[in-house]
Amino acid sequence: MKRISLLLVGLTLLAQAAFARRVVFRMEDYGVSPGALDCTVPLSKFLAEQKPQFSPDDNVVLKFRRGIYRFRPEDAVLKEYYVSNHDQLPLRKIIFDLSGWNNLTIDGGGSEFVFSGTVIPFALNYCHNVLLKGFSIDFEDPKMVPLTIVASDSVRGMTFSVPDWVRTSISAEGYLLTKGRDWEGHPVAGMAFETGTRHLVYRAGEFEINTDGVQQVSNGVFLAPKWKNAMLKPGMVIAARDWNRPTPAIFLNECRDTKVRDVRVHYAFGMGLLAQRCENVTLKGFSVCSRDERHSGRDLPASRLYTTHADATHFSQCRGRIDVSGGLFEGMMDDAINVHGVYLKVRQRVDNHTLLCSFEHEQAWGFAWGNTGDSVRFIDPQTMDAFAPNRIAGIRPYDRRELKGMRVFCIEFEDPLPLSVAPTEGDKGGPGIENLTWCPEVYFYKNLVRNNRARGALFSSPRHTVCERNVFDHVSGTAILLCGDCNGWYESGSCRDLVISRNRFINCLTNYFQFTNAVISIYPEIPNLAAQKGYFHSNVRIVDNEFVYFDRPLLYAKSVDGLVFRGNKVRHSDEFAPFHWNKEPYLLERVRNVEVE
Repeated sequence: MKRISLLLVGLTLLAQAAFARRVVFRMEDYGVSPGALDCTVPLSKFLAEQKPQFSPDDNVVLKFRRGIYRFRPEDAVLKEYYVSNHDQLPLRKIIFDLSGWNNLTIDGGGSEFVFSGTVIPFALNYCHNVLLKGFSIDFEDPKMVPLTIVASDSVRGMTFSVPDWVRTSISAEGYLLTKGRDWEGHPVAGMAFETGTRHLVYRAGEFEINTDGVQQVSNGVFLAPKWKNAMLKPGMVIAARDWNRPTPAIFLNECRDTKVRDVRVHYAFGMGLLAQRCENVTLKGFSVCSRDERHSGRDLPASRLYTTHADATHFSQCRGRIDVSGGLFEGMMDDAINVHGVYLKVRQRVDNHTLLCSFEHEQAWGFAWGNTGDSVRFIDPQTMDAFAPNRIAGIRPYDRRELKGMRVFCIEFEDPLPLSVAPTEGDKGGPGIENLTWCPEVYFYKNLVRNNRARGALFSSPRHTVCERNVFDHVSGTAILLCGDCNGWYESGSCRDLVISRNRFINCLTNYFQFTNAVISIYPEIPNLAAQKGYFHSNVRIVDNEFVYFDRPLLYAKSVDGLVFRGNKVRHSDEFAPFHWNKEPYLLERVRNVEVE
């Protein structure tokens, strides 16, 4: 019987392989044509009608003739998605709705995909083996707008000009409003760029923009009498924004084996690419970068010095392998890459095997966190010491019937829980809980990161991580950060096997931001470091890198067991004057097994 069963299985697999097809669609034949005023309706119709025609084994290719394709929000597909590290909205507007697609290739052929409104251009949900390649993503109505300083006066205030493609008005309350196809904004903060070098202005940081009482002086020119900043000079370009981040350009949820190749994101209302609960993501030649000057004649904003409102790429609670290579990341308001898990907080001890645990950060909730069989451990939020490893015996949403939109999980554990795993008085909940199964290997190599705010690369995974042969050029904060925080951001993951080698750091850390104590900053948030028993990070090797730097602090490290800093070349630059409070090349707090040469 066993031999017959095996034969039947083999014949079934052969039959499936025989009937699997490779189908190529030329999208122009389905009304998705370059030059059209809006391709949203024919695209949505095609995806909805064609998907049911294919088996999971079919290979489908959507080919776009090279050109400019426009997509608008009025006829976008509405879906309920909860996107990590973004504003949690009840419904999202989706253009390429790729839920449930397998073995799919979208070949842009070098096209420009231009969107308007607060849409998610690409949403991949429960997909397997999808390849996106050969196109760019841009928006007609970016919410971050460039303000050029005309005059800066300590008495009269700030005079600035706005490009003619930006729609403006003055609110009833008297402040500046900017408008897009389906949004209205009120710029409250800004970053200053040098127009020649595109570097963020040295020591200007991120500053308040106060347009209360603003007056229109002439066409496109305004005077803000309450906005005064001596750091800002005529000719500087300010990337002005509010704090909202509604949508990423590419959203991956619960996907496996996703590849993105030769894709450029020129603007996004949130992040360039956000992946949550995904396994194996490969980005090759994926860039978040400014538009080429040669494209300035196509009724799109030219010469924008900024790109995304937040990170270029962000990976939340993923596993498998994350591979990012050959990319250009510039002009972001945050990091080039951030890889982390999510800490939940223990809210209630139901019995010796059961807890209620909750998402804590306002921009990270509503999606799945773990599965039955996952390995977990608990974290003391004051010392960041780990304890009580266990496995999940069962997990379900507590505050909703389905996973979407929930904030609290009921989690059952295989082994009895120690009494220390419980909420405590005077604390915002009890210990944290970390999922060790949903942690990826990370490879970040041969990328160029430049002229962005905050930080370059953030790594928070205990699995093997390599950051190699990258260039970090005028990153205005820390170039590389190893963090971990169970009190504010709730981003989990201690690094246990990290190599930083053969990178080049060129005059980074020209401004203060969070966690920016040195060019490379190992800075877990530990409120009570004196009471810590273990070490948060371990086995970190920083070797054979080159630092070109105008100031002193190269390495800051806290709570590390096993730190090597060896074979690195340091060359002094006189581009800027030293300013950092940290005057030590190597500042170490509670670090052991150190080798610094």
